[in-house]
Amino acid sequence: METSGENRESVITDSRIDADDSRHVVIGIIKETYDSRVALVPSALPKLQKAGIRVLIESGAGLNASYDDSSYVKQGSEIVSREELLSKADVIVSVKKADEKILASLRTGQVLIGLLQPQIDTALVRSLVAKGVTAVSLDNINRRLSRAQTMDVLSSQANIAGYKSVLVAANEFGRYFPMLITAAGTAKPAAVLVLGAGVAGLQAMGTAKRLGAIVSGYDVRPETKAEVISVGAKFIELGDISGSGEGGYARALSDEELAKQQESLNKHLSRQDVIITTAQVPGRKPPLLVTEEAIKLLKPGSVIVDIAASSLGGNVAFSKPNETVITENNVKIIGAPDLPSSMAASASDAFSNNLTSLLIHMTKEGVLNIDTEDEVQQGVVICHNGKITNQAISEKLAQAEEE
Repeated sequence: METSGENRESVITDSRIDADDSRHVVIGIIKETYDSRVALVPSALPKLQKAGIRVLIESGAGLNASYDDSSYVKQGSEIVSREELLSKADVIVSVKKADEKILASLRTGQVLIGLLQPQIDTALVRSLVAKGVTAVSLDNINRRLSRAQTMDVLSSQANIAGYKSVLVAANEFGRYFPMLITAAGTAKPAAVLVLGAGVAGLQAMGTAKRLGAIVSGYDVRPETKAEVISVGAKFIELGDISGSGEGGYARALSDEELAKQQESLNKHLSRQDVIITTAQVPGRKPPLLVTEEAIKLLKPGSVIVDIAASSLGGNVAFSKPNETVITENNVKIIGAPDLPSSMAASASDAFSNNLTSLLIHMTKEGVLNIDTEDEVQQGVVICHNGKITNQAISEKLAQAEEE
């Protein structure tokens, strides 16, 4: 007999409560409104079913990622309408933030999982707390935990963004990437500079190198030099500036450090054909690395791809998310924050693997077990039972109220 949505709260339990072994948690995968990816692919279903998880898929959810409804049915999933999914599912999963209609329909006791950006979208966090919805934000995973590496959506999607950024740049650049010697003459290789040596940056460097470009890389963290060299790029030295933060992540530089960095960096920028920027600081406006002054120094026909472009700004002056801007000196600036969505099939496969690992980790005997003392869940569980459970997010909300 089907259990109604109103009576399914017992399949989501606190770690201190004994689970009801006769009932299994129901996960609902929605069709994305703002993205081409799907949160779960058919190949993940057997693993989830083995863990006692029942999966509902909104009709058409996987089409843009090359998965039709029949591929999910073959793996034992049920295809339902959005209304039925929202009514029956204990857990609603999306890639990006769900649209307003879905958010408005969430009920007390339901769980929302996705890239929720809680450090930026504080209004969403407050709304979910007020409704008594449990929020699990995949972009808040503690990436320093070795056991969380298989759940790290940010890294898997950044890897794809780094790869695709080079293809976008090569497509827009009016010349060859590799050196070519032909009967018609010799084409010199393109000079490519990648700013940021995280997952996206390193993948961009490696991809540009494989295409035959002369590649350089820069990061405020000096310890990334070996990684940059390992993918075939030259590491740019900018003196004694160090932006190393906790856990190997970059910290925000002071105004004085930024000015010093910019002065040294501009000399290198002016010699490039292609620039790819990937530098982001979680919960903050991306640092401005390519200023208006620097853009004026670039050669006509140069291409910049700004992966960090967002509503908060980007690494590049004039960049706008999902827009291409051409400057007076014919420099093309491409704001490209959604590159994983442009490779929906591969991005969905990786996202699905990460999500599956997290769901299995959080599920015990078919019951979703919210345990804020678990070191993995301490990062991703933002609110539960009408309270904010993540200390960093709590502090962010308090700061936002003061401002």
